[in-house]
Amino acid sequence: MDQLNPSAGTSVAPDRAAGQAGLRHALKRWLTGDGYGSIVVLALLILVVFPLALDVFRLNLMGKYLTYAFVAVGLVMAWGYGGVLSLGQGVFFGLGGYCMAMFLKLEASDPISTKIQSTPGIPDFMDWNQLTALPFWWKPFHSLPFALAAVLAVPCALAFVVGFAMFKRRVGGVYFAIITQAVALILSVLIIGQQGYTGGVNGITDLRTLLGWDIRGDGAKLILYFINAVLLLTAIVCCRQIQRSKLGTLLLAMRDKEDRVRFSGYDVAMFKVFAFCIAAVLAAIGGAMFTLQVGFMSPSFVGIVPSIEMVIYAAVGGRMSLVGAVYGAVLVNLGKTWFSESFPNLWLFLMAALFIGVVMAFPNGLAGLYDSHVKPWLARLGARSAS
Repeated sequence: MDQLNPSAGTSVAPDRAAGQAGLRHALKRWLTGDGYGSIVVLALLILVVFPLALDVFRLNLMGKYLTYAFVAVGLVMAWGYGGVLSLGQGVFFGLGGYCMAMFLKLEASDPISTKIQSTPGIPDFMDWNQLTALPFWWKPFHSLPFALAAVLAVPCALAFVVGFAMFKRRVGGVYFAIITQAVALILSVLIIGQQGYTGGVNGITDLRTLLGWDIRGDGAKLILYFINAVLLLTAIVCCRQIQRSKLGTLLLAMRDKEDRVRFSGYDVAMFKVFAFCIAAVLAAIGGAMFTLQVGFMSPSFVGIVPSIEMVIYAAVGGRMSLVGAVYGAVLVNLGKTWFSESFPNLWLFLMAALFIGVVMAFPNGLAGLYDSHVKPWLARLGARSAS
């Protein structure tokens, strides 16, 4: 048959060339981060390398850092893509953490465990402040499904109210950032002042079990670490899908040319509200996982200072990079831990110097360094490997 059709043998070469070209293109996209290669590398690090290389204590510490990464990823969506800079993300981190802590505290405050109190069946800090009954707004938190729903709904509702009120009036930029700082200050003062209902400055502590499962042991910490890591990777993939959609394109256009998007007939305010709500929900998930990972929640994570620190995570990692935000959160907190252990009297100054140095040397963060130096080298490597 090949002798009767001379062209049959020559069709293989174009097909092979096309296949090699497709392979080179796919490999280049994977290596340069245009596809999901950077997410795969991150997944290997946090799911394989860290559990094998770190002891239980350090792995639990890494799990705490990953909870902060949720906030940084949310800031990439709101600030990097939507142009909405929030200096009050600690509010949503704290709300998510407190919603989870309320459920865990009620589980730890059953009548048998609290029989030595004046009023058994209520949290210890309520008994210390002479409350004789559980407040009505605490009672629904006996239910885990309600607590999980509240972790998502309460921060999202607050973000919607604040965002809608501000963006509909075209309040943005530095003015919106200041307003979010004010919200963080108000909430932290409120939590500290209402000690009988919130635990005050100490927060909600002594959280021991989740549905009877002791979350304080090494095995539980390991399981919580993997749950935390999988949730973070899922959040990154979902955000990447949003970025690649028409919605992501509109967010970028809104950030760069807001008036043009408005004149095209789009409701810019609602797009900003959406980006702000995404950041709030991700921060709340991080707060809930922090409470499970560490075993407490306090107002020290709610105020202005922690909120600004959370923006630093995204700035160091790169405010346009989801994966870079994770690295930024981890590296900043690693530096904070190391500096505070090695230089207890100077660590704040060293952290400030590190942040200033990184921002001045790499204005686009670690992701910008990757784009300008590492990505071209990987692209050349991928082209040679596929040829």
